[in-house]
Amino acid sequence: MTAVTAGTTATETTGLTREVAAFVHDATLRDLPEVVLANGKKSILDGLGLALSGSVARSGDYVRRHLDDLGATGGTATVIGWNRKVAPRFAAFANGVGIHADDYDDTQLAAAKDRVYGLLTHPTAPALPAALAMGETLGASGADVILAYHLGVEVECKIAEAINPRHYQTGFHATATCGTFASAAAAGRLVGFDVEALQRALSIAGSQSAGLRENFGTMTKPFHAGRSSESGIVAVQFASYGWTSTDKILEAPRGFFSAAGGGYDPNAIHGKLGNPWTFDSPGVSIKPHPSGSLTHPGMTEMQRLIRENGIKAEDVASVRVGTNSNMPNALIHHRPQNELQAKFSMEFCMAILLLEGRAGLNEFTDETVLREDVQKMIEKVDFVVDERAEAAGYHLMTTYIDIALKDGRTISGKADFGKGSPVNPMSYDEVADKFLECAEFARWDMAKAKCVVDMVAAFETLPDIRKLMALVSN
Repeated sequence: MTAVTAGTTATETTGLTREVAAFVHDATLRDLPEVVLANGKKSILDGLGLALSGSVARSGDYVRRHLDDLGATGGTATVIGWNRKVAPRFAAFANGVGIHADDYDDTQLAAAKDRVYGLLTHPTAPALPAALAMGETLGASGADVILAYHLGVEVECKIAEAINPRHYQTGFHATATCGTFASAAAAGRLVGFDVEALQRALSIAGSQSAGLRENFGTMTKPFHAGRSSESGIVAVQFASYGWTSTDKILEAPRGFFSAAGGGYDPNAIHGKLGNPWTFDSPGVSIKPHPSGSLTHPGMTEMQRLIRENGIKAEDVASVRVGTNSNMPNALIHHRPQNELQAKFSMEFCMAILLLEGRAGLNEFTDETVLREDVQKMIEKVDFVVDERAEAAGYHLMTTYIDIALKDGRTISGKADFGKGSPVNPMSYDEVADKFLECAEFARWDMAKAKCVVDMVAAFETLPDIRKLMALVSN
């Protein structure tokens, strides 16, 4: 990897921020390959469903209280799952929190072997709320909104791919930091900014970029997604006033890549925006379980082993789960005491599958986590670093499972990726089933929910995005 380190300049990336702005300004819907458009619709439907289920999470109650305290009423943008419209920035915040509340949203995959965990960001949580809020405010078409969404995702993912892995390893949450650029790109495109205004918006967004991984397993993790989406809209609003900012926030010696990562790989972003689109390669993964993505290869393999071998919880003596050394840095809750901690607990995810055979929204609750049988099964799971997984590289989420049974047998398996990844993707119908699960969890009108499924399938033909937003508003 050719890296640009702090305090240095690479001639080939001079004007990188302008290159990003020009990409956002120049791209058209015709530039999106059919596979990219189709995969994006799955993530949009997924995001809408998660905003619905997230609206009934405890964090949703606190967001409502926050908007009440601000006196945020009478706006132009829908807060999904509520009977309320607010200013675009506040709708983006609320919907970003909602999408990420259950840690059930999509994840970017990485191409380079040194990219931590094989994933970098949750691309939809910052990008989609900004595109919807600004699109609804402007009465934009579905074609304009879906393009803005894709541009936001592409900018976010390529920035995350380029920054030195130190950014994530030492504690920054890339969804929060890189997601701010996604929101600014999506909103800036919708308001019709020229290249110079887009540069300023990206630069203002860069100075708001923040979020720390120490808050994983708490409500502050989804707060990151909401704030990044809000911050991008704020950046666009200030840029529209004529607010000044640098024109090289990404590549400058004191800019984002240097300050937040100590450098970057120019080859991962220069000339790579839309070439290929992230939704095409390496792809975006949609989650079948509301837990950290790093648990999913193991969960997919555990379900297979249970199904094919008829494993029953009472027959299990112990379970060994082996991964690379970076995965335990995110899956930090080895004895979880609530649902948020359980999302970042490999031990819980293995235990609940052995006990219930499933792991959906109804299993990730405080009551379930604290059940005596669940806690006892958690104690049987040993989560360790495995040299084989370490050697496979951090671009994979290689997981080895060994289930020791009381009769002396050991059942073993291995997986690099889980269900929902590009190598084992969910179909639109499978994502629709997940969307309906989320809608049912939120006690949403199922007739309206099914209309959303159909409408998103033809997203680019919508004459006005407000028709869709009416279906996700009480």
